[in-house]
Amino acid sequence: MVGVFGDIPWAVVLILLPLTGGMICFLWPGMAKLAGAVTAIAVSLSVAGLGCQLLAHGVYHHAVGGWGAPLGIDLTADGLSLLMLATTALVGLGITVYSLAYFHGEDMVRFWPLWLFLLAALNALFLAADIFNLYVTLELIGLAAVALAAMPGGRDALSGAMRYLLTTLLGSLAYLFGVALLYHGFGSADIAILAVRVESSAVVWAALGLMGAGLLLKTALFPLHFWLPPAHASAPAPVSALLSALVVKASFYILLRLWLTIFNSLAGEVDELFGLLGAAAIIWGSIQALRQPRLKLLVAYSTVAQIGYLFIAFPLAAGAAASVWGATAYLAISHALAKAAMFLAAGNLLHFGGHDRIIDMDRVVQRLPLTAGAFALAGVSIMGLPPSGGFIGKWLLLEAAVIQGRWDLAAVMILGGLLAAAYVFKVLGYAFTAASVSHEPQFVSARMEWSALLLASGAILLGFLAPSVLSLVDIGSPFGIMEVRP
Repeated sequence: MVGVFGDIPWAVVLILLPLTGGMICFLWPGMAKLAGAVTAIAVSLSVAGLGCQLLAHGVYHHAVGGWGAPLGIDLTADGLSLLMLATTALVGLGITVYSLAYFHGEDMVRFWPLWLFLLAALNALFLAADIFNLYVTLELIGLAAVALAAMPGGRDALSGAMRYLLTTLLGSLAYLFGVALLYHGFGSADIAILAVRVESSAVVWAALGLMGAGLLLKTALFPLHFWLPPAHASAPAPVSALLSALVVKASFYILLRLWLTIFNSLAGEVDELFGLLGAAAIIWGSIQALRQPRLKLLVAYSTVAQIGYLFIAFPLAAGAAASVWGATAYLAISHALAKAAMFLAAGNLLHFGGHDRIIDMDRVVQRLPLTAGAFALAGVSIMGLPPSGGFIGKWLLLEAAVIQGRWDLAAVMILGGLLAAAYVFKVLGYAFTAASVSHEPQFVSARMEWSALLLASGAILLGFLAPSVLSLVDIGSPFGIMEVRP
């Protein structure tokens, strides 16, 4: 494949493909399902093509229009970028197959162009090589996600979408102010150039504060998570899966990329703050999930808790950077697969019974065994049990915490796993019982059930692929000394 397709600019293809597919869906709604399915498959194949190029030649660079940094726009991909692109393609393919059976009529017309535009923005973000284009793509992601969350059109959906819109605009504005400060102070927006030029100063600390606060808000880290549960509450199941599995990962990816390159030597105390907020997110989010009477809200608060594990890595990385950041990347992809499966399973249960009240699920294990199995397998990864991908990531973090004597963080991770088990088994327990009020069940497409089950199975299978995934992430040494271009 490298010999035949080695010269194809796959980074450009990954952006143009979903953009073209989205325009086709917008202009010819009757072709939306076909265009969406073909685009999702083509994007997955393009990620594979880019992966072959990285394996053969190392870090990928593409100067758009022949004008590279600092005057032009560069697209760059290393192992971390490839991992996020592959996660987006895999989860996106599962959600696409699910949506083919889920959406009909006007909802179908609205969903497909917005989803493909969101996919294009996600791919562009993971390939961006400068902090301003990261802002542009982040803004596009936010606008598309808000429109998707508002699709149902009811009062609750519009209220949640409006809260999300105001939040994402505030976060983007704070990030943009930080970009302006760095560009004014150092004359470039290119990440590699800034990594060489940035030195500790009042301007850099102000930029760090603004950009960090904006990205934490978009990532929904406790206590800035207030927008996430309302956005999930009324959103369609595929949209909730997109928000939890992919959209919040985009802002976390930017934060991680900035910390690895620009702010790594400056932010020791900030790392401890991130660890504290991450620990609080694990406890608070897990307790709130356990208290929820509705399944979608339970899964939404579970997302708040699981995001906390990603931020616990920041203080631990000072002692073992490569292994800790590798564990964080592993957790990100595991969470994306498992949480997408959970939300799709919740969508199946909501469609089946007309509600998502946990205590009234009415023997869904017997009636929807594939959906119940998908939720259980996703729960295994969320709890961090072997042999899942969630176990590998959390074990590596726990090992780093024990070696460094961070017993506080180790205790939080263990407690978080126990609380996760409590709310997962709470759902599964009611799945075996009859509801006090009977209801007329609705037909659930096999395509919807299998989509959730295969994504959940992917989260389990990921646990067997640790050496391959971690070696893939090492391409270009994103967690070590970054390649610097003049």
